[in-house]
Amino acid sequence: MPGKERSVLRRHPWVFAGSVAHLKGRVRTGDTVDVLADDGRPLGRAAFSPHSQIRARMWTFDSEEIIDHAFFKRRVAAAVAARAVLPELRDQQGLRLIHGESDGLPGVIADRYGDTVVLALNSAGAEKWRDALVAALVQATGCARVFERSDSDVRGLEGLQARTGALHGSEPGAIVIEEHGVRLEVDVRGGHKTGFYLDQRENRLLAGRLAAGRSVLNCFCYTGGFSLQALAGGASSVLSIDSSSPALEGARRNLALNPQLDAARAEWRDADVFEALRALRKAGARFDFIILDPPKFAPSAAHADRAARAYKDINLLGFRLLSPGGLLMTYSCSGGIGLDLFQKIVAGAAGDAGVDARILRRLAAAPDHPAAMAFPEGEYLKGLLCQMV
Repeated sequence: MPGKERSVLRRHPWVFAGSVAHLKGRVRTGDTVDVLADDGRPLGRAAFSPHSQIRARMWTFDSEEIIDHAFFKRRVAAAVAARAVLPELRDQQGLRLIHGESDGLPGVIADRYGDTVVLALNSAGAEKWRDALVAALVQATGCARVFERSDSDVRGLEGLQARTGALHGSEPGAIVIEEHGVRLEVDVRGGHKTGFYLDQRENRLLAGRLAAGRSVLNCFCYTGGFSLQALAGGASSVLSIDSSSPALEGARRNLALNPQLDAARAEWRDADVFEALRALRKAGARFDFIILDPPKFAPSAAHADRAARAYKDINLLGFRLLSPGGLLMTYSCSGGIGLDLFQKIVAGAAGDAGVDARILRRLAAAPDHPAAMAFPEGEYLKGLLCQMV
């Protein structure tokens, strides 16, 4: 449609249904299509998805490039090689190898845990090229196995059924990785995302460095990544809260994997975080360092208003539990909440709590989760390190 090509010309990889004027010929789900401007100019080639509001996802902005096995071999190899540029990523046992659109592979997520690669295919085009992607990953990494975790809700929007299982090699058993000196068990079969939150790797390390001598409260702790780094960093105590009993069981197993940590300083609490924080405030509790890493409250901009209230509430409770001079590390992984809005929400929470606070750092995902310049949606994780003045 006239003018709708502007985003593609700026190299944004999504073509929405409302931008499509005509579809020529018989096209099946996941097929590669040529994308043309309203005046007929070629814009590139994309994967077609008839069920999604994102009607096409751009494979390439070169209309002459062929989409075949060799294409995916090149793209996967480039993504793997890009991680080797940064020294801090070279020896990581848990690493994101492919970050979807930002690596030129829309809908493709690949995470490596030791010798196992976990692959999530979240778009129709990625689904169609599963075999090519697996072959390319095996060649680029030399991994022993590739396990599929294509079970996210977004597949439903693409008209795809959930799929899990071994794609190369044997079924994975128990996987343990080491992250900045802390051993962690990864459940690639049933854990969140591909088994762990690799995007918070560097932020967990920072939390550990800040925790020395402090009483720490870790909310939405999952399997205890932040908590264990805080203990490793010398926290005087760490209270970790989550509403998932299986996650807390995993956290306790992770603590047991690290006998160098003082288990007597750790407490795990199975509770609704909002209710638990209100109870702590009522009891007069105070903490020197609070970590708020909640689940996604706003999957899209349509949920932003409701999510903003939840973020406001959780940060208000956090500020009210913070000791004078204390630190608050707070995050949003909601795509529908931008950094500017998130900062306003946190500032509003501080104001309502009647405290003065300042931002020491703005936080983001680890560098193996890059964000393409033309694809701001890829920068989903945002965080603030605040200090009560």
